[in-house]
Amino acid sequence: MTDEGLRIRGYLQTQAAKLVPGDIIDKVRAAMADLRRAALAVPADRFDERPEPEEWSGNEVMAHVVDAGRHFGDQIVAILDGRPRDVASGARAAAERHTAGEWSAILQRDRDVVFERVLRADPQAALDAMIEHGMFGPLNWREILLFTRLHDLDHAGQLQKIVTAFTAPRPA
Repeated sequence: MTDEGLRIRGYLQTQAAKLVPGDIIDKVRAAMADLRRAALAVPADRFDERPEPEEWSGNEVMAHVVDAGRHFGDQIVAILDGRPRDVASGARAAAERHTAGEWSAILQRDRDVVFERVLRADPQAALDAMIEHGMFGPLNWREILLFTRLHDLDHAGQLQKIVTAFTAPRPA
């Protein structure tokens, strides 16, 4: 793990231990609002367009955020429900095409299920059950929930870069 990865992991562990789940959810909701604003700022007629061949379109960014949210959210709910987890759940939305508003509504519906379950949980429940994160290693459900905030903010920045790229006129 890089020094930056260790720093982020430390932040996730420290803050998730200090904050009550409702406060973590409030932070995630604020990041979701930033993500929604950034997605809606991408010109609707260019939402499926990549600003450069090696970069993602707005649609691809939002599909990824929804997929990651489902992957981690499903594991959080399974842990809190005491059920086996499907850790191999892969990209389910990647091939879908939606508007920015539709993606935001899908993300909201998915997250509302997770938030509702988290708010009913004992905040100290199952903290020994780890969810593997590809960059930050094993994290507990509270840390993964807080990670979704950082993930949303990171991709809101990516969407803002897409908006900037599209402020230039289209090539003829």
